[in-house]
Amino acid sequence: DLDLYATSREQRFRIFASLEFEGQLYMTPYDFIQSVTSDAPKCAKKWRSLSKQELNQILIETPPVWKGSSKLFRNLREKGLISYTEYLFLLCILTKPHAGFKIAFNMFDTDGNEMVDKKEFLVLQEIFRKKNEKRERKGDEEKRIMLRLQLYGYHTSTNSVLKTDGKDLVPRSYWDTLRRSTSQALFSDLAERADDISSLLSDTTLLVHFFGKKGKAELNFDDFYRFMDNLQTEVLEIEFLSYSNGMNTISEEDFAHILLRYTNVENTSSYLENVHCRIPEEKGITFDEFRSFFQFLNNLEDFAIAMQMYNFANRSIGQDEFKRAVYVATGLKLSAHLVNTVFKIFDVDRDDQLSYKEFIGIMKDRLNRGFRI
Repeated sequence: DLDLYATSREQRFRIFASLEFEGQLYMTPYDFIQSVTSDAPKCAKKWRSLSKQELNQILIETPPVWKGSSKLFRNLREKGLISYTEYLFLLCILTKPHAGFKIAFNMFDTDGNEMVDKKEFLVLQEIFRKKNEKRERKGDEEKRIMLRLQLYGYHTSTNSVLKTDGKDLVPRSYWDTLRRSTSQALFSDLAERADDISSLLSDTTLLVHFFGKKGKAELNFDDFYRFMDNLQTEVLEIEFLSYSNGMNTISEEDFAHILLRYTNVENTSSYLENVHCRIPEEKGITFDEFRSFFQFLNNLEDFAIAMQMYNFANRSIGQDEFKRAVYVATGLKLSAHLVNTVFKIFDVDRDDQLSYKEFIGIMKDRLNRGFRI
């Protein structure tokens, strides 16, 4: 019955998580992949309790960050632990543009030495935890405490870790903690408690992957960037391969299916009918085209500004204007076939123009996979 007191994100984590250690729930790498590529687990999950010996063996087999690849999570499968705050961090990565990777790294690097250590990483995780608590559903405090123990492995009162003097240090979203010009003072209060936080937490796959088995290694920007890029690529490869059936392309209709997943569109049949009727000769979407489109979606906020310029001028947007706006806002060049396919999917009134309402609103849902991060 703890789901009654959980947010939608917390519920999804609890549904897909399959491991439990000392009362705290964890996802395996395979659980995480399932959670972002599937509507529900393939089979009902039962939390399996890990022994200390099993946990140590999993962590011993965790590869270092310089051995990472775009198959890391698929290779690890069940041999890994991902905590709830790490789950939130990984979700942030999936929806952010490459240009934002450096901002994220610099926010972790609180002492400005161009390296991130384990203590700095835990400080940002604690801010994610604090932000999540601000979104908690109201209700039975005893139940909320039980839920926090499941998600974080320890319980802190609302005021004990982050002292804000009435100010919300994480104004809008988790990404804002990495993007906005937060002052050094924000971290000083947490940094003093980082050792205490660390003593309460078990090591995880990410902590060992980034900082080594002894927790003494430091993470540089190149390895951090590669990890984030690899994770985005891995999830996209999994989604693409689930439709390609071993071919080099997926159909335009399958591309539409993938885009419309996790959106609020209730009747997708009209969009799919658009594709079926308006692209009679199937050419297919390559993985490079597929990946470039989702890289573009991660820049959707900047593109939306360009689209609004057309709105203010009372102009709809055609394919040439669309391609130009994408390039100006993101630096990405989308293929003519990809842009034409997008227009055929979303141009519901079939006027060969794309309105802000027809596209941006739907894609914002898809970008966040149905949840606001």
